Amino acid sequence: MRLEYSNTAVSSFTFSTNNQHQSRSACFCWLILHCAALSFIHCLLQRSDLSPDQHKVLGVLERTFKCYITEDPAASQLKESLNEQEAKLAAARNTMKLGYTDPETGSFTPASSVQLRNLMRVADNEAVRKSAYEGLRSVGPFVCEAFLKIVKDRNKLARLLGYQDFYDMKVTAAEGFGKARLFEMLDDLEVKTRSIMETARERLATEKGPAALEPHNQSHALAGDTTKATDPYFPFENAVDVWGRTFAALGIQYDGSVMTLDLCDRQGKYSNGFCHWPQPAWRHADGRWVPAHANFTSLATPDQLGSGKTALETLLHEGGHAAHFANVDQYSPFFSQERAPTSVAYAENQSMFLDSLAGDAAWLSRYAVSREGQVMPWQVVEQLVRNTHPYSVFMVRAMLVVPYFEKALYELPEDQLTPQALQTLADQAEERIQGGLSPRPLLSVPHILADESSCYYHGYVLAEMSVHQTRDHFLGKYRAIVDNPQVGADLTSCYWRPGNGSLFLDLVRQLTGKPLAADAWVARLQLPTEGLLDKEKQEYEAAVKAGPKFKPGQEVDLGMRVRLVHGDELISDSETDGGFQGACAKFKAWVRQQYFSGN
Repeated sequence: MRLEYSNTAVSSFTFSTNNQHQSRSACFCWLILHCAALSFIHCLLQRSDLSPDQHKVLGVLERTFKCYITEDPAASQLKESLNEQEAKLAAARNTMKLGYTDPETGSFTPASSVQLRNLMRVADNEAVRKSAYEGLRSVGPFVCEAFLKIVKDRNKLARLLGYQDFYDMKVTAAEGFGKARLFEMLDDLEVKTRSIMETARERLATEKGPAALEPHNQSHALAGDTTKATDPYFPFENAVDVWGRTFAALGIQYDGSVMTLDLCDRQGKYSNGFCHWPQPAWRHADGRWVPAHANFTSLATPDQLGSGKTALETLLHEGGHAAHFANVDQYSPFFSQERAPTSVAYAENQSMFLDSLAGDAAWLSRYAVSREGQVMPWQVVEQLVRNTHPYSVFMVRAMLVVPYFEKALYELPEDQLTPQALQTLADQAEERIQGGLSPRPLLSVPHILADESSCYYHGYVLAEMSVHQTRDHFLGKYRAIVDNPQVGADLTSCYWRPGNGSLFLDLVRQLTGKPLAADAWVARLQLPTEGLLDKEKQEYEAAVKAGPKFKPGQEVDLGMRVRLVHGDELISDSETDGGFQGACAKFKAWVRQQYFSGN
């Protein structure tokens, strides 16, 4: 059986919401035209002469087609209508007048949601922080009417297909288990971390004053001083070099991938970092290898305080996604495509494990280096731990609140879905799960609007569970993660090679020897700060003595071609600019010219 997909419906590869809509429509049409393939696959799976590889490929084809083929004409029409509605909402959201009003001059400053959140972290003027928060809060009223219509239609679609609601449909397709099983796991984490959260809020109010709990003040109270102290050790222009050396020292390879990185913010850019694959990696039956083509983006403003650390964490995160999907080695591209039945938790586990390195003293003492070549001093690392560890539970609760909100939203009776009810539901979820209104208003979270990322956020929670379980496993087995090529080898062979042909929970058990649980994560949250500092100082001193495996500017081979762009502008290309470090050097020069030439 040969199935072909043509993208002739899309006349241009330039991104626009219209092109995105056309592309998705073409995909749906292709699936409808090939709906008979599902029956054919069922017949083939009954054959007794299939090889194990043939059975595996047919199995992933069956799972994938079941996620998307709807033989009910009414469901197909509703899918197409939702596609159109979501495209219109995305276009409107992407071009809305978003920003903040200067409290002194009354002038309006346009700013993306990422810039507004960063302003809340670093602005010393409380009135500016409050204005930035109100800017984020304005997203909800702007999107609510169109979004509520989408919510109603999503539930109609799910019920036509036999599910409880849209959330149940999404989690079943992606994870292989239903909403009830998911929230058993989330409820366990919520209960075990509630008292830790309450203690942390009391501590913050005692240390910084009750006003620190206000949503516009919380991020600044937690990160303001820390961001200023750490910022010199994360020069934005060095982020790509640091990412490459970090991954090379872990033994991570990209198996011939082509990667295009678009890192800096600009007007009209999609308001969230992401990675996607125009070409998935896979292997032909005759052994020929097809390497991945990956594009990833972030929203950095290089001359803004804190942007270097944010950019680096994004590179580790999205570069982790790219490494994962570049190394899926199976006999069909269906194993390495990014959407269902690829588990959200499985995909996010890889990226979140790798971005977790940026919080380790063993990594900071090797890679957090100022423009003058000074390693981040222990006193700054200590300050970072003291300022963040007692409050790390806030991140847990900020992740949990999104799935709890979406669960409640899709369970709300249709006649109660009004703009006021939507805002009230969001506020109540924040109050219940986070203990107060959130610095990131729920209705400003971009994931909830788009089909592919709605009812998705639970994946981050399950992934973070597995990150801590995986870290415990590696530290127990090898005693070190940073600059340890055994870690990259194990990630590649156990987590990455199988792709979505294996279930996420099975892969975690296979690598760690234990079923997925919140225990390692909760234990980390409960660890006394002084005990953590003793451990981190030992690792810091050993790492300073050892230094990074690859020095700054040293050429590394990641097995990939990297292109650095800014929209349609090509900044550098490792294929034509002298390798990875040649591309990094041109990128550094471009950043300095664009953002720091006046300094």
